[in-house]
Amino acid sequence: MKIKTNGIEIEVQDSGGEGRPVALLVMGLGMQLIGWPDDFVQALVDGGFRVVRHDNRDIGLSQGFDDAGAPNLLWQSVRQRLGLRIRSPYSLQDMANDSLGVLDALGIARAHVVGASMGGMIAQRLAASAPQRTASLVSIMSSSGARKLPGPRADVAAALIRRPASRTEAALVAHSLGMVRLIESPAYPQEDAVVAERIRFAMRRAYRPAGMMRQMLAVVADTSRAELLSRIESPTLVLHGEADALVPIACGRDAAQRITGAHFVAVPGMGHDLPPQVVEILMQHILPFLEAADNRA
Repeated sequence: MKIKTNGIEIEVQDSGGEGRPVALLVMGLGMQLIGWPDDFVQALVDGGFRVVRHDNRDIGLSQGFDDAGAPNLLWQSVRQRLGLRIRSPYSLQDMANDSLGVLDALGIARAHVVGASMGGMIAQRLAASAPQRTASLVSIMSSSGARKLPGPRADVAAALIRRPASRTEAALVAHSLGMVRLIESPAYPQEDAVVAERIRFAMRRAYRPAGMMRQMLAVVADTSRAELLSRIESPTLVLHGEADALVPIACGRDAAQRITGAHFVAVPGMGHDLPPQVVEILMQHILPFLEAADNRA
């Protein structure tokens, strides 16, 4: 279903029924709400939670910003290194406000906010700016955004700016599959056919590479988030894979160190994805954490 907030339309899915504590799931860069694995969502529903997911602005079935054009990420990265201001059509705080708008539209006063990768960054901003709305924060494979933290492994950074061989569906799927192979959990590889089918399904739902580039620019422009993390008052759980080649584990550790009382969990063999085995491991931490946060409240 579509809701309108902040003057734009956001696509939302709502599972588990009213009257339950709410888990708001915020996905990462270029990823749609279907990027949350079904077993992740179902584990939360089975655990007694109402699960709300949405497509972030500029991706999936939510409203786009194509009038802003495709950014020159190389030039903007040069500006960043020089300490110059990055020009982005919207900010991660705007995206956090979208998430709050989803809660408003559904009449939800408070939610456990669970974010993955860029979604973790958005969730951090939401928790810092709206503590009264945040029952708890779960940040997965994300970062504080602090300067001097390590970036992606060199081959991953190169792959991020590499273009597909062509615009055919087969070439686009092969290109995305190659990226997945670089950042996947080495201890829990998935079969090519399974990953390719998931990529194909997502592309047929919505394919918006320029939107992903604008989201990436919003991440690059978000230079002040690290200083905000000390404001977070909600119980916080930070989960990060030891083998993450896209967002190195030092980024997650730094986020946890900046949030008072945050609990940090390093997951051996986990990269920057959510295969079934990793979901099972994460849920062993997330479900007790959310239950304890509700009990304290």
